[in-house]
Amino acid sequence: MSKIWGQAPYVVLDYFSPHKHADVRVWAADNDIERVFLPTYGSWLNWIEAEFGALRYFALNGTDPRSHDEQNAAIAAYVRWRNTHAEPKTNFAPDSPIRTKTQYPARVA
Repeated sequence: MSKIWGQAPYVVLDYFSPHKHADVRVWAADNDIERVFLPTYGSWLNWIEAEFGALRYFALNGTDPRSHDEQNAAIAAYVRWRNTHAEPKTNFAPDSPIRTKTQYPARVA
Protein backbone atom coordinates (compact mmCIF):
# COMPACT_ATOMS: atom_id res chain seq x y z
CA MET A 1 0.00 0.00 0.00
CA SER A 2 1.32 3.42 -0.87
CA LYS A 3 0.43 6.94 0.12
CA ILE A 4 0.81 10.21 -1.71
CA TRP A 5 1.24 13.25 0.51
CA GLY A 6 -2.18 14.68 1.32
CA GLN A 7 -4.12 11.90 -0.40
CA ALA A 8 -5.69 8.63 0.71
CA PRO A 9 -3.49 5.52 0.62
CA TYR A 10 -4.02 3.41 -2.46
CA VAL A 11 -3.75 -0.25 -3.40
CA VAL A 12 -2.98 -1.31 -6.96
CA LEU A 13 -5.14 -4.24 -8.08
CA ASP A 14 -5.75 -6.31 -11.17
CA TYR A 15 -9.25 -7.15 -12.37
CA PHE A 16 -9.57 -10.37 -10.35
CA SER A 17 -13.29 -10.39 -9.55
CA PRO A 18 -13.00 -10.51 -5.73
CA HIS A 19 -11.17 -7.15 -5.88
CA LYS A 20 -14.45 -5.60 -7.06
CA HIS A 21 -16.70 -7.40 -4.53
CA ALA A 22 -19.08 -5.21 -2.50
CA ASP A 23 -17.39 -6.22 0.77
CA VAL A 24 -14.01 -5.08 -0.57
CA ARG A 25 -15.48 -1.77 -1.76
CA VAL A 26 -17.04 -1.18 1.66
CA TRP A 27 -13.80 -2.11 3.47
CA ALA A 28 -11.79 0.26 1.24
CA ALA A 29 -14.25 3.10 1.81
CA ASP A 30 -14.34 2.49 5.57
CA ASN A 31 -10.53 2.57 5.73
CA ASP A 32 -10.08 5.51 3.35
CA ILE A 33 -8.25 3.33 0.81
CA GLU A 34 -8.37 4.13 -2.89
CA ARG A 35 -8.42 1.07 -5.17
CA VAL A 36 -6.43 1.64 -8.37
CA PHE A 37 -6.92 -0.97 -11.09
CA LEU A 38 -4.35 -1.99 -13.68
CA PRO A 39 -5.52 -1.44 -17.25
CA THR A 40 -7.46 -4.24 -18.91
CA TYR A 41 -5.05 -6.40 -20.95
CA GLY A 42 -2.17 -4.91 -18.95
CA SER A 43 -0.98 -8.18 -17.43
CA TRP A 44 2.59 -7.15 -18.25
CA LEU A 45 2.19 -4.47 -15.54
CA ASN A 46 1.31 -7.07 -12.92
CA TRP A 47 4.57 -8.27 -11.35
CA ILE A 48 3.16 -11.66 -10.41
CA GLU A 49 2.53 -12.38 -14.11
CA ALA A 50 6.25 -12.00 -14.80
CA GLU A 51 7.00 -14.38 -11.95
CA PHE A 52 4.53 -16.94 -13.34
CA GLY A 53 6.13 -16.62 -16.77
CA ALA A 54 9.58 -17.30 -15.34
CA LEU A 55 8.23 -20.23 -13.34
CA ARG A 56 6.73 -21.77 -16.47
CA TYR A 57 9.92 -21.18 -18.48
CA PHE A 58 12.46 -22.42 -15.94
CA ALA A 59 10.51 -25.13 -14.09
CA LEU A 60 7.88 -26.51 -16.44
CA ASN A 61 8.72 -25.96 -20.13
CA GLY A 62 10.11 -29.05 -21.82
CA THR A 63 9.28 -31.29 -18.87
CA ASP A 64 6.95 -34.24 -18.66
CA PRO A 65 6.60 -35.02 -14.97
CA ARG A 66 5.44 -38.53 -14.15
CA SER A 67 3.39 -37.37 -11.16
CA HIS A 68 2.05 -34.30 -9.42
CA ASP A 69 4.69 -34.81 -6.73
CA GLU A 70 7.46 -34.60 -9.34
CA GLN A 71 5.93 -31.45 -10.83
CA ASN A 72 5.48 -29.92 -7.37
CA ALA A 73 9.13 -30.68 -6.58
CA ALA A 74 10.26 -28.86 -9.75
CA ILE A 75 8.13 -25.85 -8.88
CA ALA A 76 9.34 -25.84 -5.26
CA ALA A 77 12.98 -26.04 -6.39
CA TYR A 78 12.50 -23.04 -8.67
CA VAL A 79 10.70 -21.03 -5.97
CA ARG A 80 13.48 -21.76 -3.47
CA TRP A 81 16.11 -20.68 -6.02
CA ARG A 82 14.12 -17.54 -6.91
CA ASN A 83 13.62 -16.55 -3.28
CA THR A 84 17.34 -17.00 -2.61
CA HIS A 85 18.23 -14.67 -5.50
CA ALA A 86 15.36 -12.18 -5.17
CA GLU A 87 15.94 -8.45 -4.78
CA PRO A 88 13.38 -5.75 -4.08
CA LYS A 89 11.75 -4.22 -7.13
CA THR A 90 12.55 -0.52 -7.00
CA ASN A 91 12.20 2.25 -9.54
CA PHE A 92 10.13 -0.01 -11.80
CA ALA A 93 9.85 1.37 -15.36
CA PRO A 94 10.72 4.96 -14.37
CA ASP A 95 10.66 6.19 -17.98
CA SER A 96 7.38 4.52 -18.90
CA PRO A 97 4.89 6.84 -20.61
CA ILE A 98 2.23 5.42 -18.28
CA ARG A 99 3.94 7.15 -15.35
CA THR A 100 3.68 10.55 -17.00
CA LYS A 101 -0.10 10.13 -17.24
CA THR A 102 -0.65 9.45 -13.55
CA GLN A 103 -0.17 11.24 -10.27
CA TYR A 104 1.39 8.20 -8.66
CA PRO A 105 5.01 8.36 -7.52
CA ALA A 106 7.83 6.75 -9.46
CA ARG A 107 9.08 4.96 -6.34
CA VAL A 108 7.36 1.63 -5.71
CA ALA A 109 7.51 -1.08 -3.09
